[in-house]
Amino acid sequence: MRKKQVAIVGAAETTELGVIPNMSQIQLHADAALNAIADAGLKLSDIDGIATAVETPQQIAHYLGITPTWVDGTSVGGCSFMLHVRHAAAAIEAGLCKTVLITHAESGKSMIGKLPRSIPADSLQGQFEAPFGVYGPPSMFPIPVLRFMKTYGITHEQLAMVAVVQREWAAKNPRAMMKEPITVADVLNSRMIAYPFRLLQCCLVTDGGGALILTSADRAKDFPNKPVYILGTGESVETPMVSQMETFNSSRAFKVAGPTAFKEAGIAHKDVDHVMIYDAFAHLPLYGLGDLGFMPHEETGKFIADGHTRPGGKLPLNTNGGGLSYMHSGMYGMYALQESVRQMRGIAPAQVPNAKISVCHGVGGMFAASGTIIFTNER
Repeated sequence: MRKKQVAIVGAAETTELGVIPNMSQIQLHADAALNAIADAGLKLSDIDGIATAVETPQQIAHYLGITPTWVDGTSVGGCSFMLHVRHAAAAIEAGLCKTVLITHAESGKSMIGKLPRSIPADSLQGQFEAPFGVYGPPSMFPIPVLRFMKTYGITHEQLAMVAVVQREWAAKNPRAMMKEPITVADVLNSRMIAYPFRLLQCCLVTDGGGALILTSADRAKDFPNKPVYILGTGESVETPMVSQMETFNSSRAFKVAGPTAFKEAGIAHKDVDHVMIYDAFAHLPLYGLGDLGFMPHEETGKFIADGHTRPGGKLPLNTNGGGLSYMHSGMYGMYALQESVRQMRGIAPAQVPNAKISVCHGVGGMFAASGTIIFTNER
């Protein structure tokens, strides 16, 4: 894909975030979609492309009354929306559609109209993982995380600092769920969930959603808000079982998606002003910094502990507070994308001064998928 040929012209989250017991999951999709469409100054009839995950594109199209010429139902976990951005950009460049709506919403806390998730018994995970008690993030992540810590010399205190620093960013964000300052001692004394993870190292469980509007860069100049251009993209997938075996030494999907996006963007790591890394658990920013190539894995814990990613640091990371303190309805990738767009527009609550390039990196399906989008506000 050619860089800077497609732009984000609309971006918004649901009107409320947190606990929303009065709206079903599909209503949350519609709320986010209508907010993003209004942000772009468009009408529903202007949308000719739809992408979503968990819910199907036809459900969203029917609910909104749209008849699109292009749809994408890719659903590979929390980074699905990074892949949607990549696919939508390619579709717009190919002339398959002109204006794409990407939606995400989950009633993760209230469970109103939420679609059930299941593991098919004949799948690899169903046959070789679930029968032995390996089910869901709390049981899948701890063993490889402990191996990662041992291999690279990451301490429990350094892992705790991820949550501490992200709470500092959340304190600057009025929409964040958790704003009260915390210390390393608070994190290490919080309730044990699954060793080595304690409560404050695990993501929130909330309701909410978000949506994006994409169109060609040539059209973007006619929209009311500052366009955010897509500079580079990358994606990859692998089986959860293989990825978990390799997670302590990074994920093969991570190693494909990130470098692909950097190569396409034609930038070096020193050019990056802002980073968003999916953080369902506190270890993910460490993995992301290493796998994206910002530094060797063994340096990531000290890098964050030394304050380089906190407000005023040289590499601002997860500036909305992340899934640990901002919100996490079940698939966090959309919220990371929203914050990258806000930073590039210059309207984020904790705005990074003069930020021109943002890297947004996501993971999905217990490390079975990865997507990376690099944004810029310069054409």
